[in-house]
Amino acid sequence: MKKISFLLIFCLILACKSKKVSVDKKPVAAMERLSDSQIDHLQKDKTTALGKQILMTCNTSKFVPFTEKEATAEVRKNMTLQRLSKICSKFQQKYGDFKELKFVEAYHDNTNQTIIYRYKALYEKKIANKELRVTVNKSNQIASVNSKDWKDTFTIK
Repeated sequence: MKKISFLLIFCLILACKSKKVSVDKKPVAAMERLSDSQIDHLQKDKTTALGKQILMTCNTSKFVPFTEKEATAEVRKNMTLQRLSKICSKFQQKYGDFKELKFVEAYHDNTNQTIIYRYKALYEKKIANKELRVTVNKSNQIASVNSKDWKDTFTIK
C-alpha cells in the first residue's frame, strides 16, 4: 500500500511540475515597410503599369502576355487571357469597370528577398474595395500577383 501511495504522490508531483519555456531573442522582422526614399521608383512604375495592364483586361478583354524578362515562368503560365476573363467577369458584375490603380505602400520581405507593392484598385461602383499586390523577386521579375479585399492595414495573409 505504501508503494502505491508513493507512486501516486510521485506521479502527482511530476504532473504539477512546471514546464520550461525558452525565451528566444526577438526575431528579425520578416516584413519591413519601405519609405519613399527606399523604393526603386522605376520598379514601382513597372509594377504599376503591369498591374493596370492586368486590370484593364477586364474592361477591354485584351491581354498582352508577360515576357520572360517581366515575370517568372509560374506567373506567365497562370496569367492567361482565359483565366483573367473568368476572374474579370466576376469582378465586372460585382464592381463594374476598373477605373484606376493607386499605389499605397511597399514592403521588403526579408525571408525571401522580395518587394511587395500594394495598390488600391478603384472600380466604377463605390462598394468596390479591392487590393492588388504585385511581388517582385531579386531578378526584378513579377513573382506573384494577388487580388484581395481591401484592408487599411497590411497583413500577410
